[in-house]
Order: sequence, then structure tokens, then C-alpha cells
Amino acid sequence: MNKFTKYILGIIVICLMTIANSYGQSVYTVKIKDDIGPNSWRTLKNALKEAKANKSTFFLLELNTYGGALNFADSMRTALLNAAPMKTITYVNNNAASAGALISLATDYIYMQEGSSFGAASVVNQNGEVLPEKYQSYMRGLMRATAEAKGRDPKVAEAFVDPSISIPNLKEDGKLLTLTTQEAVKIGLAKKDVKSQVDVFSDLQITKPEVKIHQTTWVDAIIALLINPLVSGLLIMGIIGGIYFELQSPGIGFALVVALICATLFFAPLYLQGLADHWEIAIFVLGVILLVLEIFVIPGFGVAGISGIILVLCGLAFSMVANNYLDFKLAQPGLLMNSFIIVIAAMVGSIILAVIFGKNILQSSSFKKLVLEDEQRADVGYTSSVQKSNLINKEGIAKTVLRPSGKIEIDQVWYDAVALDGFIDAGEAVYVEKHENYNLFVRKLSERNA
Repeated sequence: MNKFTKYILGIIVICLMTIANSYGQSVYTVKIKDDIGPNSWRTLKNALKEAKANKSTFFLLELNTYGGALNFADSMRTALLNAAPMKTITYVNNNAASAGALISLATDYIYMQEGSSFGAASVVNQNGEVLPEKYQSYMRGLMRATAEAKGRDPKVAEAFVDPSISIPNLKEDGKLLTLTTQEAVKIGLAKKDVKSQVDVFSDLQITKPEVKIHQTTWVDAIIALLINPLVSGLLIMGIIGGIYFELQSPGIGFALVVALICATLFFAPLYLQGLADHWEIAIFVLGVILLVLEIFVIPGFGVAGISGIILVLCGLAFSMVANNYLDFKLAQPGLLMNSFIIVIAAMVGSIILAVIFGKNILQSSSFKKLVLEDEQRADVGYTSSVQKSNLINKEGIAKTVLRPSGKIEIDQVWYDAVALDGFIDAGEAVYVEKHENYNLFVRKLSERNA
């Protein structure tokens, strides 16, 4: 066999191996067409997990976004950089701006649909205002590092962020770089302009691919709903309102159940999305404990109460914003302030509603069917509600702190009581001013004698 024949046979073998390798290869596809944030990060993370479980050869991300939160974009680009041995593909379907450009640079191949744009990745706040240099510097570093990892020109990647970088015949000095499809292909950033995913498969010589499309589940839909700022605000109102009613009416139980359910629905999706961390949930719980101690154990309202309010406020607000132990440099600018506004507004709203409607709710027949009252047995000194009407103007002793609810003793019998003065310390003399439903309403005896 001469050398020419061997050469021809070698070419044939290589061609056959190429065809065999490209035939029937599996491709896992996912579409992200929203702002980059917790939902898009969860979608990509789950899609990559499924693709690896299916041992897919290629992972195709169809992207159309104007950008979003830098911290989630960074998580997404890291996940794509670590997706080997799968080959990753970005198919830009119209836009890959800002955070979208960073994510695209993290894939092995970039394809762009005709008429698409790519770039403009400076870091801005929610009003579109360019943020200080420390944010831009960090973004430039991410862009350079990502481009270098995939063998792309780091100067071009940096020009998406820095207007001072000069690239002749491609952008004006002082302007951010934004590429059209043809420009991206011309400089080698994008592999080719295409019209559909089919063109992508054809260019990569993937014959008859086994395409699997990522499907979001009902769990994803519920999580997306629960982390909506409006829903989060309503859940915070449920938490605060439940705690308020529980502290105002000890022993009810139903209000506590409502608060726990709302807290679970608030923290669980944020925890699953990677926003809420253990320490943020812990400071919220610690804040609630301090409030309980302040109301039922520690006389007056001081350090414990104020600290409890601050911890509850911070625990809720921090959980809504990605951070690394109070390091918010990767969080979307302005988002922390928005979170505090949402939490404070929800707290104020729940307190106002509780004050306006609280008394009617607690005394309604429908509410009483849902709650359990303390068991009041005669052998420990309790008497019926009817007999309490005879106690008006009677004098007694506060057996627990009334803040405003607590226990009093009259003629060696204990009763539920509510302080009309707002606070009465244990051991102080009191007198009964009025009786409504199951409670006696009392004032300090010193006020009557004054």
C-alpha cells in the first residue's frame, strides 16, 4: 500500500469518526428571556444539573436579556465555566446586554441571530446611573477573566465596561462598546450569525441531535411568585401581625401559627434561591426572642426591645438581598435600600391594620372558632366570665407584668386582665375599671387614690 493510499484512507477514517461523533449527540437547551436575577439563576442551575445527569454533550443557552443583578450573573458565569466536559453554547436571540454579555462570554461558543446586539456592560443603579469606579473595576476584571478563560480577546471584553479603551474602527473613544451581529462575527467574538437553533447544530456538525428542552416546574413558579417584592411585603405583614396578636393575647395560638406560616413562606424560597442565609434567619429569630423577653420578662422598654426591633428589621431586609456576611458589593445597587423600605412599610402597615381592626378580629365569633383559649379550671382559682361583672371597682394585685395583658389576683383568685395604663409591674396594686368579654380592664390603684 503506497503513501497516497494510506493518506486517503486516513482522511476517510477521520471523516467517519467525525460523522460518528456528531451523529445522535445529545443537546440540552434552556431559554432565559428575563432580567438576570434569582429566577434566571435558579433556572440555569437546575438546567445544568439536569444536563449533567443526562450526560448531554452540548448545553445550549438561548439568551435574550438587557442585563440584571451582577451577583447572579457572576454565579451563572461561574457555573458555565465549570460545566465541562459539556460544550456550552450561547445563542443570542436579540440581546445580550450588560450581565447577559458576561454570561455569554463564559460559554465555549457564541452564536448570534441576525439583528442582535452584544455588550454595554457598565454597572448602573436601578435608575440607569453609572456607579462609582469600584463597581466598574470589579466588572472589568470579571469580563477580562471570563474572556481569557475561553480564549477571547480580553481587551474587547473590557471595552464593554470601560469607555476609555480605544478599539479603532470598532467604537468611538469615550463610548461603551456594543457590537452588532456582523461586528461580533467579524472580530471572532461570535462564531456565526444564525437564524435558529437548527443553524447552530448545523455549524457544529451535530447531525440529528437528541434535543432535550428544560421545563420549569410548578415549584419554580411558586418560588418565583413568593420572592416577588409585593408578595414578600404581604408575608412580612403576616409575620408582624401574627406576632403582634400573639403578644397582645397570650395563649391564642392561631396568630402564632399564621406568623410561622408566613415566616416559612418568606424565608424558604429566599433560602432556596441563595439569598437568605442561616445567619440572617438566626438574627430574625433572635430579634423575636428579644421582643418576647422585653414584653414578658424585662420591665420597661429598653435595650432588649430596641435591639429586637432592629434585628427583626435587619433579618428580613438582609434576607432579600444577596450578600457575603454584610458585604453587598455584588448586590444590585439600590436593592438593599429597597428591601429596607419594603420591610419598614410592611411593618408599619401591619401595625396600623392591627390597631384598627385588631379588637374586632379578636372579638369576632368567626375568630373565636379558630383559636383556643387558656383552660380556666376552678381548682386553680378561675371563675366564669359572668361572675367577673361583680368585680368592677374591686382592688387586687398584679401577679405578672401587665404589658398590657397579664394576670391579677383578687380575693385569692387569679383573673386575666388588661392594663388600661399600658404597663403595670408585677406586685402593684390595681383596681378593676370595667369588664368586657373574658378580660378585666384595670388601672393602678395609685391613680384612683391620687
